[in-house]
Amino acid sequence: MMQLNVSLGERSYPIFIGHGLLSDGAVLRGCLQAQDLLLVSNTTVGPLYAELLTAALPDRRIVDVRLPDGEQYKTLEYVSRVLDVLVANRFGRDCTVLALGGGVVGDMAGFSAACYQRGVAFAQLPTTLLAQVDSSVGGKTGVNHPGGKNLIGAFHQPVAVFSDTATLATLPPRELRAGLAEVIKYALIFDAVFLDWLEAHAAELLALQPEALAHAIRRSCELKADVVRRDEREAGDRALLNLGHTFGHAIEAATGYTQWLHGEAVATGMLIAADMSARLGLLSDALVSRVRDLLRRFDLPVQAPRIGAQRAFDYMGVDKKVKAGRIRLVLLENLGAARFTADYSNDALQATLAAHFG
Repeated sequence: MMQLNVSLGERSYPIFIGHGLLSDGAVLRGCLQAQDLLLVSNTTVGPLYAELLTAALPDRRIVDVRLPDGEQYKTLEYVSRVLDVLVANRFGRDCTVLALGGGVVGDMAGFSAACYQRGVAFAQLPTTLLAQVDSSVGGKTGVNHPGGKNLIGAFHQPVAVFSDTATLATLPPRELRAGLAEVIKYALIFDAVFLDWLEAHAAELLALQPEALAHAIRRSCELKADVVRRDEREAGDRALLNLGHTFGHAIEAATGYTQWLHGEAVATGMLIAADMSARLGLLSDALVSRVRDLLRRFDLPVQAPRIGAQRAFDYMGVDKKVKAGRIRLVLLENLGAARFTADYSNDALQATLAAHFG
């Protein structure tokens, strides 16, 4: 087992990475002080792991709530269901909400915890690679709105993150690849050496080789924990973590959150961002090709849906990173170096959207 820490003063918390953590009662009890626990999962993950987790904590009162599985259910309606269960079972402010599942479950459970009685504790128990390397760390919680992704939410840090790598054995291959897109994101933004490593170890990662997975998860969490420490509420450097997301969120919203996994949309969004960087003279065409080749090596999509350039632009216009009516983007200056900026040519943006969205 490996342990990292997110250093945020009194809101600091540990990240545990290891095989079999969901059944390790000693580790779980060390961080979960509450007697009353609400276990939030979904109809896919709950049947696989809820009983295992409950058996590891026999001395606690655990109430189980299961949500439908899918990004399209990441709405206020289903958060309200979680809140209804908290109220019906008379949970107090000393309870803890447990998020057992992928990023959707984590976002919804965390947002429910942020809202209930003006904020109760919650812990992340991510069961997808995407959640283990990205969404479970950093305290972003929330739900989607028909007008855009994650427009309703709150920053609410967990008390701990328990990433059980054993859960990745039940992860569908498509979900694994979507998680690897977020791993690639960290390398493209911060760490060219890590990018070299990913190119060299793609086959091991796709084959769920334990040592390769553990290294990828740990390095991703180290990079995210460092940027969250510097910029908890995305006022500066943390915005760099949105590489590919503004374009990707347009893909997700335009397709109703039902056709593309988040990581798939981010993968295509990163390639679009790299292409726009080249159009602005920040990145060479050869490096754009290298990004495309790496995404293909991990069997990730590199072609956006042909939803139309104007429609894509309209969805991007309601992104949370818009300021003073200007869409701010994460662009690449090199592989391993990014910038967050609104200082770019509108002609380059429109040409990029036309090339990728039609």
